[in-house]
Amino acid sequence: MTRSRNGADALVQTLASAGVKRIFTLSGNHIMPVFDACIDAHIELIHVRHEGAAVHMADAWARLTGEVGVAMVTGGPGHANAVSALYTAGMAESPVLLLSGHAPNNQLGMGAFQEMRQAEVAAPLTKWSGTVASADSMAHDVGQAMRIARSGRPGPVSLGLPTDALEAACAAQADAPQSFDPVPQALDTDTAASLIRRLQAAKRPLILTGPAAMMGRTLALARELESACGIPVVGMESPRGIGDPSLGAFAQMLAQADCILLLGKRLDFTLKFGKAPAIAAACTFLQVDAEAAEFERTRRAVGPRLAECALADTASALGALLQATAAASNGHDAWTRDVRDAIAYRPPAWQTAASAVPGRMHPVQALAPLQKLLDSHPDSVFIADGGEIGQWAQACLRAPNRVINGVAGSIGAALPFALAARLARPEAPVVAVMGDGTFGFHTAEIDTAVRYRLPFIAVVGNDARWNAEYQIQLRDYGKDRLIGCELLPARYDAVTAAFGGFGRQVTDPAQVAAAVDDAHRAALPACLNIMIEGLPAPNISRPAQA
Repeated sequence: MTRSRNGADALVQTLASAGVKRIFTLSGNHIMPVFDACIDAHIELIHVRHEGAAVHMADAWARLTGEVGVAMVTGGPGHANAVSALYTAGMAESPVLLLSGHAPNNQLGMGAFQEMRQAEVAAPLTKWSGTVASADSMAHDVGQAMRIARSGRPGPVSLGLPTDALEAACAAQADAPQSFDPVPQALDTDTAASLIRRLQAAKRPLILTGPAAMMGRTLALARELESACGIPVVGMESPRGIGDPSLGAFAQMLAQADCILLLGKRLDFTLKFGKAPAIAAACTFLQVDAEAAEFERTRRAVGPRLAECALADTASALGALLQATAAASNGHDAWTRDVRDAIAYRPPAWQTAASAVPGRMHPVQALAPLQKLLDSHPDSVFIADGGEIGQWAQACLRAPNRVINGVAGSIGAALPFALAARLARPEAPVVAVMGDGTFGFHTAEIDTAVRYRLPFIAVVGNDARWNAEYQIQLRDYGKDRLIGCELLPARYDAVTAAFGGFGRQVTDPAQVAAAVDDAHRAALPACLNIMIEGLPAPNISRPAQA
């Protein structure tokens, strides 16, 4: 039966024109027209178990591919469940489009089913939030949302899909062509040259980038810039900031810097607001950012020490700085080597780390054997959630692709991240390290992974507690005032097996390597439930030079 083209058709045709091949979604009444339209548009629906997980998957997809990650949920409570995950995506500067079903426009204010002011709910957590007015405006609104998500500082956007706009017939059988490319904010040549001159004139300069420069093509540009100008370019995307264990002893070098270019990097809590002793009181700042409000934030923190600033998006700025570098001299080789050595530094004692607790192991013992698998493929993916085990993992492991909980400092996204990573990198190993607390957030996504045949290895560091909070209480209040941090030493491996995956509990460090090999060969969603000693996250520093 032939039917007229409606708003749902316009939506999926627009997504297909933008190159979208899959949507992370959970079904619901409001979005059934879109499900139906996706069949003819050949867009795959990855049907998940919780709306928040759909957004986390779209987030990881965006970070790993550079495309806009698309999540779709139903209206009202479905939208509310999804919104919390937007915070993680926003702080990670990840271009995500959240499509939410919505009560019909012609019933708003009348008490429609699951009526909610959805745009207002999502607005504080997004770059832009809106509601489609009609079937005929559907394509334009979707295109606008995708451009906004990728322009300037990338981030999530939210678009409500009223059922009457989805079901109504469109006036035209096709929409006007439109561009989905981000709107560039270029850094002019003279400003780029000035910034490079200031950096080259300093004795110990640094270029700090934010999350947007730590993925895909932009990460490659950042690495190219360091090679070209001879000045360290250091990406920061961790809530631990200058204490990020993956950056080794970098904090000791940051404290010595005399000129710092903030390239899309906010001067916030992760940099101790630019204050001494984290950053020298005499250090000069330069700043390039897509948002003028960031310059005011920096001035409030450091005053006249902000010597020069310019509006530009990170990718455009990196390109302009690379061109300006061609005419610059490089006299910072020793400084750059020292910074890179500090970042690579790990305490020698880790090589023999062991736990004195029977049936438990040191985090390094649990994690080190994973590196062999991550090294086995040129496109492998390492995922780390929050908490103390996540920090140990970031300190111990490396891979060509990394997805972490980000500046938001949230926990719980590792399992959804892993599913999206498997789809984005179908041939490469995916290893996701998380705590036992994290595993509980989205356990049911193991079912999703089994249904879609998405193998990965989830490594659960099981210390039977919320260890980050436990360590805070122990430090600040004492061992006699520990409360609300206890968990059971549950068999998360058995839970995974019950869903149809591979599960194994590991209590002996000598068994870890074999367990990793067996999990990888199983070619199933796998969980290694590794019993660890609950240690605080590492705080890495190099001994003073003699």
